[in-house]
Amino acid sequence: MFKHRLPLIWVLLTTLTFSTQRLLAQGSELYGSGIKFKLNEDGSKYMRFITWHQVWVRYNQNNSGSARQGVPQTETVDFGIRRSRFLFLTQISPRFLILMHAGINNQTSYTGGYLGSSDAKKPQLFLHDLWNEYKLINKPKFTLDLGAGIHYWHGVSRMSSASTLNFLAYDAPIFNWHNIETTDQFARYIGVYAKGKLGKIDYRFNVSEPFYTNTSRVISTKASNYSPYNVYKIYAGYASYQFWDQEANLLPFTVGTYLGSKKVFNIGAGFLHNKNAMWTKKENSSGTDTASFHDQNLFAVDAFLDLPLNTEKGTAITAYAVQYFNDFGPNFVRGIGIMNPAAQNAAGAGSSAYRGNTVPLLGTGTTSYVQAGYLLPKTISTKVRFQPYAAYTFSSFEGLKDGSGKQQNVNWVDVGSNFLLEGHHAKFTLNYRHRPDFSSLNKTDFKPTYRPEVTLQCQVYL
Repeated sequence: MFKHRLPLIWVLLTTLTFSTQRLLAQGSELYGSGIKFKLNEDGSKYMRFITWHQVWVRYNQNNSGSARQGVPQTETVDFGIRRSRFLFLTQISPRFLILMHAGINNQTSYTGGYLGSSDAKKPQLFLHDLWNEYKLINKPKFTLDLGAGIHYWHGVSRMSSASTLNFLAYDAPIFNWHNIETTDQFARYIGVYAKGKLGKIDYRFNVSEPFYTNTSRVISTKASNYSPYNVYKIYAGYASYQFWDQEANLLPFTVGTYLGSKKVFNIGAGFLHNKNAMWTKKENSSGTDTASFHDQNLFAVDAFLDLPLNTEKGTAITAYAVQYFNDFGPNFVRGIGIMNPAAQNAAGAGSSAYRGNTVPLLGTGTTSYVQAGYLLPKTISTKVRFQPYAAYTFSSFEGLKDGSGKQQNVNWVDVGSNFLLEGHHAKFTLNYRHRPDFSSLNKTDFKPTYRPEVTLQCQVYL
């Protein structure tokens, strides 16, 4: 369906770190074992509660022609709640686990209102995860857990199940959640999963159902879109070979950086298949019987490195690289702008493609992503740490063409640093993004203009 070519991506830059094997400890002696209630003397039966907030202050030079409430916006300074969550899990036996995860996302004075309301007030608190799990096999070299519910045990890549608590960069690149808010529920599916370990292989597979999407039944002859008649199961999985330290898999959330507390090197691969997930309209036709349906086939390979360098100084590097091969049907391209500060078209009412901070993030074609960071030595104190990082994205989508029909590539750079006050439990992250502006894509002489986007994030979690 699409032409692949491997961009240079397996260059693992330097940098980064992180603090814990599990979600439950993030490099803080003050935090200890966290908010955990033992139900018996040895702690094998317990209840655990985790809560966190990520607050943004952001400067954005908007794409050309952007507006907010009909008022042109060349640049904006705004404030937002990127995530506010709580997670509860309990085990009354090593074989049984239940988990619930709820919260809000992406609220500003302009976005994130209750059930999509335009005034942005009273954001909807909803379930992100809710599942039951049973450990079927628990042997030294082979474990198998079965679960069901609204789950995050994804396929395709390591970062498709990324924890939002311990990113290396200030946020995920978003295209790691390939069907975000279409056939999934905020990167979650409802279905069944199997996960575990086979020797040094860590694996997860799921069979899930797509959520109803494209309710307006938008269809085009030129580019595929999500089919509103998708009633077919989603099959997905991911497996990695863990060469050095073995990572925990009690929970699905993969660590972004261990801050030097583990020695990890993994290579992995994953997939997703959804029959007839996409559709296009046949030329000179009308009605659903004249639509062409297309399977969604996604595949990725990746590698993750987290390596302590000097234990006395506390230095470490972290690097991650992934190559996505995505088939969403012919010419599919999707633009996304996180907490978009000016999504309207200044020339008229309504929204318009690639306004505000929107960029083409997902599409039929290939995407390469690499990030790396370096945990600096303990110079100020044993707790206060700096972790500079850089990330690069390159995408080649068959459907992204200018007015002359020439295919346009997408690439941008993120650079920044984590300022760790208490590991990942209390940190600031400052990020600069060199973002391409595709608002004039229909011009025959199109060349993307690059806009600055600066984000300061404050994260606290307990």
